[in-house]
Amino acid sequence: MTEPRFDLPGTPVFDGQTARRGLRMNKLFMSLRFPENRERFLADEAAYCQAYGLPPEQQQAVLDRDWQAMIDLGGSIFYVYKLAMMDGRSMQYLGGVFTGMTEAEFVAAMRAGGRRDG
Repeated sequence: MTEPRFDLPGTPVFDGQTARRGLRMNKLFMSLRFPENRERFLADEAAYCQAYGLPPEQQQAVLDRDWQAMIDLGGSIFYVYKLAMMDGRSMQYLGGVFTGMTEAEFVAAMRAGGRRDG
């Protein structure tokens, strides 16, 4: 049985289909909650990705820190954020990436009550 898909232009929907597609990548991200795994990841990121069986496009997205590609390839924002934190990035930084703003612009927009898209 196929689950219904929501059509929300410009908004990634994390549903069962997306979760299945990103399962390995999200498991990798979740593993980063342990200090020893963060050390292993930082020592050889490509090998760590391969150990989790990431397909080439997911591995490249992780290595390139292509945040949008990670989401498009099934990453959950909550798990992707674990990697961003390792790089010293904030959730506001990611918000800026996903909305075409700088981190400062995104923070200012949120403080002003959110984006106004018309």
